Amino acid sequence: MKRSSIHLAAIASFAGIAGSGTAHAQSSVTLYGIVDAGVEYVNHASPDGGAARLVSGGKNTSRFGMRGAEDLGGGLKAVFQLESGINIANGQLDDGPNALFDRRATVGLKHNTYGQVILGRTFTTTYDYMLPFDPMAYAPNYSWATSSTATGGRKDGLFSRSANAVRYDGEFSGFKVGAMYGFGNVPGSMKTSSKYDFGLGYERGAFAVVATFDRQNGASESVTPADTTRYIQGIHAGASYDFGAAKVMAGYRNYRRTFNTLAETLRSDMYWFGGSYDFAPDFTVYAAVYHQDIKGATDGDPTLLSVRANYSLSKRTTLYLSGGYAFAANDQNVSLSRDLTGAADTQAGVTAGIQHRF
Repeated sequence: MKRSSIHLAAIASFAGIAGSGTAHAQSSVTLYGIVDAGVEYVNHASPDGGAARLVSGGKNTSRFGMRGAEDLGGGLKAVFQLESGINIANGQLDDGPNALFDRRATVGLKHNTYGQVILGRTFTTTYDYMLPFDPMAYAPNYSWATSSTATGGRKDGLFSRSANAVRYDGEFSGFKVGAMYGFGNVPGSMKTSSKYDFGLGYERGAFAVVATFDRQNGASESVTPADTTRYIQGIHAGASYDFGAAKVMAGYRNYRRTFNTLAETLRSDMYWFGGSYDFAPDFTVYAAVYHQDIKGATDGDPTLLSVRANYSLSKRTTLYLSGGYAFAANDQNVSLSRDLTGAADTQAGVTAGIQHRF
């Protein structure tokens, strides 16, 4: 991705920030983003039939952000990152009117040898470690690596983002290690609403593998609050091999959600497999199969077949055509989307879009 690097002095001038401080040559801010939109058609969008619609972020969520670094000497840097999602269809913030930097808002220190520690709102260790092992790269159209909508509104997904977080990442001789802790910020209880996440990865040549474990504690130990969750737990694993023009990858998720009430524990296993092939430097095809095994008598056990073709007009601008077909068992509704439930036990869709990165 080509990005525009702007010195801090230029940023201060652009933003109208007054001050007499001098921008150092070792300090910089990078402005970056993705603008992605497409036209989608899906059948069984409602009991009345299919739907044609404009979608924002068919391939990747549209976003803009700033990241910066200051060289402190001795291999140490101060770093920050601010990132916000955008809904290209209506120009609004993707996560709500008050969520300016809901994707990322972090500050920390990075050392060339010992790794990085950041504080703030951030994507989790699991999210970042598993991303390279999803053939569709978490594409809203169409990937279930982060979550799916198998049975009604149920979403058994990976732990994606955390506020009030402290996160560490380091790389050592082919190994990478990561850990994150999210404070619950509840007086009198370190456990309530707290979260933690651990990851370990290894890469050598064309081969890569990762494993992660995460847990999110509920908002209260009481059986009476609106949120009766006791904890949500996820275990993930991924592996890939790069042959050159072709790359194959696979992933797994074990999901468990328990309650303080007598409600049955929600459990499921998600499996996916797929890869990519470069037919030409500017033309790549991706394909994947996702299957979720939901434990229980009325589960949907849904499956998604997904394919996408990318054609690069330049290093920054790409045209894409994505197709998906989802089906579920036991007459359960299923949707290609991670955020909708569908209106039948099958759904097919196609999206044609354009993406520009800056």
